[in-house]
Amino acid sequence: MNSSPEFSASATSSARDVKVRAPELVGRRWMNSGGKDLTLADLRGKVVLLDFWTFCCINCLHVLDELRPLEEKYSKELVIIGVHSPKFEFERTVEAVDQAVERYQVEHLVLDDPDLVTWQAYTARAWPTLAVIDPEGYLVATMSGEGHAAGLTEIIEGLIEEHSAKGTLHSGDGPYVPPPAPETDLFYPGKATRLPSGHLIVADSGHHSLVEYDDDAASIIRRIGTGERGADDGDFASASFSEPGGITVLPADLAAEAGYDLVVADTVNHTLRGIDLTNETVTTIAGTGEQHMVGAIDNVRGKPGELGRYDGPARDVKLSSPWDVLFVPSTAEVVVAMAGNHTIWSFDPKDGTIRILSGTMNEGLVDGDGESAWFAQSSGLDLGPAGEVFVADSETSAIRRLDPATGEVSSLVGVGLFDFGFRDGPAAEARLQHPLGVRSLPDGSVAIADTYNGAIRRFDPRTEEVTTLARGLREPSDIVLIDNEGTPDDAELIVVESAAHALTRVKLPKDAQKVDEGALTTKRPSTEVASGPVSLTVSFTVPAGQKLDDRWGDPTFLQVSATPSELISSGEGGAEGLSRDIVINPEFTEGVLHVTARAAACDGEPGGEIPLHAACHLYQQDWGIPVELVDSAPNALTLDLRGA
Repeated sequence: MNSSPEFSASATSSARDVKVRAPELVGRRWMNSGGKDLTLADLRGKVVLLDFWTFCCINCLHVLDELRPLEEKYSKELVIIGVHSPKFEFERTVEAVDQAVERYQVEHLVLDDPDLVTWQAYTARAWPTLAVIDPEGYLVATMSGEGHAAGLTEIIEGLIEEHSAKGTLHSGDGPYVPPPAPETDLFYPGKATRLPSGHLIVADSGHHSLVEYDDDAASIIRRIGTGERGADDGDFASASFSEPGGITVLPADLAAEAGYDLVVADTVNHTLRGIDLTNETVTTIAGTGEQHMVGAIDNVRGKPGELGRYDGPARDVKLSSPWDVLFVPSTAEVVVAMAGNHTIWSFDPKDGTIRILSGTMNEGLVDGDGESAWFAQSSGLDLGPAGEVFVADSETSAIRRLDPATGEVSSLVGVGLFDFGFRDGPAAEARLQHPLGVRSLPDGSVAIADTYNGAIRRFDPRTEEVTTLARGLREPSDIVLIDNEGTPDDAELIVVESAAHALTRVKLPKDAQKVDEGALTTKRPSTEVASGPVSLTVSFTVPAGQKLDDRWGDPTFLQVSATPSELISSGEGGAEGLSRDIVINPEFTEGVLHVTARAAACDGEPGGEIPLHAACHLYQQDWGIPVELVDSAPNALTLDLRGA
């Protein structure tokens, strides 16, 4: 990824050796506190963990799940505070933050930080960023990205031991006050599809289950799953899911051979599940249940130090937040939008294998073949009239077109990770805001669930124009076409209106709207750098018990690019090593530097040989750094890559 701060794989800095007072926590309001505003003084005596997050970011959602065991284990000594620091304009609204905290069942305090005041005070550069404050109010550690549960456990236990001995630890209930849960048939539903029977099946994500409705989506026929978060296979009454997403139907002959009718993206369990509608059973058909972390070399073809291509028996391969699934007749495989690592995969129900189809695991908007394309949290899939796959690439606010045979991808709407808005017109100028769903329409156009704009948009490939079909919806996340037997004027959609906990009928208008509320760019605090020559260095801290894997040469790699691309006069591109001299074009006053660093290490002692069967690890960190060019600013930029 060369253009997003959202994804990072390991710790980026540490302040444990410096006594620094933690900055005060300042924001618009506190949530899950029973209406009480809090200060750091109110939290004295507790270990405090700040989680800087934004709800559009899949890596932030991963961290929410990583923190749940810590919340339970250290409930008497630890206070977790989610500092919500938004990327998209929609994420700044009070209602949207309320819904996100409820949707993702955040069971800790949340500080609403719409203007990034606390974000700036803690010098956060990436989503997610974590910071640990000791019981005396000192900042002792910061790290960005996901996968830090083990490191946090070590830090927390060390602080508990130290401050228990000093008498500065207060053990007891914290200030978290749980809010009441709404009672609705659906709770933040995610995806839906039509069954061969005509019934509708809906992923009731917030209730961790699936719901089958009648043809009119009016009456519930049956529920699949206990409704409690879990990962159990079994019959419909005992099976469990964790925030399930996309659902696709297999053709009857393939379903008979595979032993299940539906494939479900069980998103937070990092698995695919098979649903047998006749025998009413649920089985796990892909994924180990563990999240694939970029940086861990497992199920990979290629030498250590290379990103590699992942494939193998589906039950042996780790997945990462599959968000949507789609059966493709031309390949007889199920395409998977693997939102968690920004790739598209292909699952074969016949032989039970899975493989990467397209994407590098870098996050951004780059077209090309399957081994060079970049995606950004792809979240919606549908089949086009010529057998192509339309992809809702949510973090780039883009619609992409994918060849399911080759993995080649091209962009139809969208510009990049930080460009969004609500603008109709020529596709090159149109803007969406975090779309989660797509659906092909009978006339060859594509309906778009433009989630953060609360709208259904349409892209017409014949005219390459974007228009608006409906507005005023609450976070639409998917679309189902109603097969009308009448004229096209009678056509209707069923919209999964997620934040309304409802399925909503939307009649296609005869004349679509043309809206222009502007194009926006995400604004974040800038780092001052000088124009002209700049020395860029990434330092890598090798974890204890590991050594750099130099068996095939330099085990480090650095890739640098910019937005706009002309911001860098020289020094862009990828090469071995973790330092680079770049030249910043003096004709610009601002831009974004996109930096990706990788380092390979294996278990072993420094100075010794790497054991024959040593476990090896690929650590990766990605930064999207807004820069402001100032004559008196430093001509050096240093970043830290740490092994988790």
